[in-house]
Amino acid sequence: MRRTSNIGAGAGRRARLDPDLVPVADRSATHRSEYRRTLLRLTDQAAGAVVDLLALAVPVDCVCCGAEDRAICIQCARHIRRLTREPFRAESGAPALMDVGGTVLLPVVAAGVYREELAQALLSFKRHGQYQLRSSLGGALAVAVRSACPGTEVSCLVPVPSSNAAFLKRGFSPVHLLLREVSRQLPGLAVQDVLEKTEAGGLQLPGGQKGLDRGGRAKRVRGSMRVRRRGQSLTAGKRCIIIDDVLTTGATLAEAARALNFAGAIVTGAVVLAATRPPDSSGPGAGSAEARGRGHDLEKNKPRKDE
Repeated sequence: MRRTSNIGAGAGRRARLDPDLVPVADRSATHRSEYRRTLLRLTDQAAGAVVDLLALAVPVDCVCCGAEDRAICIQCARHIRRLTREPFRAESGAPALMDVGGTVLLPVVAAGVYREELAQALLSFKRHGQYQLRSSLGGALAVAVRSACPGTEVSCLVPVPSSNAAFLKRGFSPVHLLLREVSRQLPGLAVQDVLEKTEAGGLQLPGGQKGLDRGGRAKRVRGSMRVRRRGQSLTAGKRCIIIDDVLTTGATLAEAARALNFAGAIVTGAVVLAATRPPDSSGPGAGSAEARGRGHDLEKNKPRKDE
């Protein structure tokens, strides 16, 4: 896989370090406007009014705290904004994206750490089809994308494809739905859906990657992606950023970068909605417990990576 670090030049000015490695003082989250155009803001307000009316006919509860009438209540939405207010560089916690000498193979910007309301909302969105969460989660991802490519040097965003089993189970691809919200907020960046699973990636055993160490995850996804024949002309020679939902060991992102580089694309980095610790966080390439910071138990919230 080709070594790239271009994203660091643009993201380093805006994306801070991993908050578990360098904790920052907590402060209340402020409201962040999602739209620069009045028409889009009014459309979203009208959609919110429709959601309120539907809540009267079909009662819903907040996926985080259980409050009535909203899939995500105002307070929990504020907590998600707090957790994702400052995107950070997360590749240091992904062994597959660092070599034995500590050199970054693929820089990654994460919107937030996989914990608390962000983890609960993302799980509900992925596993239970809570589409109402798309605005909050997609908005957080858009902030991370903006932080990763502040200039106009990036040509396109490339989503990581879902496995056939995951798509059939859910009926949708979470990453693609989130990118629709990103495209609405960042219309200048094109989304090129050019990656697909190969036959090797489609014949995987049940259970996904849950419980596998970093070596098992890397072996499982090796050769599992390729660029569609019709999509090679869309990315060849162009600078692109890979988009995924959750970062664990980085094996999935590394495989996506390998497929894109092989097809002639210039992968400048990746952006994820949430970053967590790899399952073998005590192994080589992982920081010590003191370095990760005390009080951050990410393992109990680790997602079941099934793609």
